[in-house]
Formats: sequence, structure tokens, C-alpha cells
Amino acid sequence: MRDTQTNDILLLQRVEKGDRDAFRALYHRYANAVYSVALRVTRDPELAEEVVQDVFMKLWHKHHLYDATRGRFGTWLLSITRFAAIDRLRYENRRFRAADEEKTVPSRVEVHTAQADHDLWEMGQHLRMLVERLPKEQRQVVELAYFQGFTHRELAEYLGIPLGTVKSRLRLALTKLRDMWQEGMER
Repeated sequence: MRDTQTNDILLLQRVEKGDRDAFRALYHRYANAVYSVALRVTRDPELAEEVVQDVFMKLWHKHHLYDATRGRFGTWLLSITRFAAIDRLRYENRRFRAADEEKTVPSRVEVHTAQADHDLWEMGQHLRMLVERLPKEQRQVVELAYFQGFTHRELAEYLGIPLGTVKSRLRLALTKLRDMWQEGMER
């Protein structure tokens, strides 16, 4: 996995110089994972495709925002994806409210893990297993925030708890996840 990170950084350095082949390599490596995250948040294949396009356009134009000292490239890219998907949902919701229309969202979308890059899929499965090990209250806020796209304020309203409690639970959960993740990588 360290080789993947090194390779990603080298490709990103080439992207900085306008190398389209390097960009294409990053796209092929991460497009399925980006689409999976976008689809999970938006629950709409067309919106998810738009998010993928937005994320890779951001990568091409704002690649300099990635800081290797703050984490892995793949993690950063999927985090950008989650935020882009949430932003897209908010935009769509505002647009439809303004037009006084309702959008029907499928209640469940099957995501075929066979499409995702194997390493990313494995990391996702490992992370999912670690999330399951969190205390119930922390697991609940992580799943709602990161897999369902709830904002902190929406979480507080939905769960009927103070905003500060939501933030504390998320902070504790993310700290525990980071520690468990690092523990697993050292083995």
C-alpha cells in the first residue's frame, strides 16, 4: 500500500506539470471508488456521475491543495468526493424546492464492489470493520455523517441531542478509528 501512495504522489507531481497521462492514470485508479462514494451519498447514479466529473476537474485544477503530510492521497480524494456529493445534494435540494418539485430518491442502491479498485475496496472493508467496533453512539454519528451525508446540525436535530455532543462523538470516533487504523497498518 505504501507503493500505491508513492506512485500517487509521483503521478500528482506529473499532473502539476500538465501531464494528461498521469491524470488519466489517477482517474483509472480512483474513478470507481470516487463513483461509489458519490453514489452512496447521493443515491442517484446521474448525480454521482456529475460528482465524479466535478471531483476530477478539481483534481486537475486544484491538485496543489493535497498535502502529503496530512494523509494518503486516496483518503484525501475520497474525502473531497464526499464533500462534493453533499454539496451537489444541497444544490439539487435547493433547486427542486425553488421549483416546488419533489425528487424521489431510491431507498437503496446496490454498489458493486467488483468495480472498485481492489486495494481501495480492501481498505474500505477494513474501515467498515473498524467502524463496527466503535461504541454504538459513535458508530451511529459516523455512519450518518460520512455514509449518509448528514451535517452536524442535521445530526443534532435527527438524533435529538445537542450540537456539541454530536461534534464530541464524531471527534472521539474519528480519533479511535485513526488509532485502530494505524494499529492495523503496523502489523
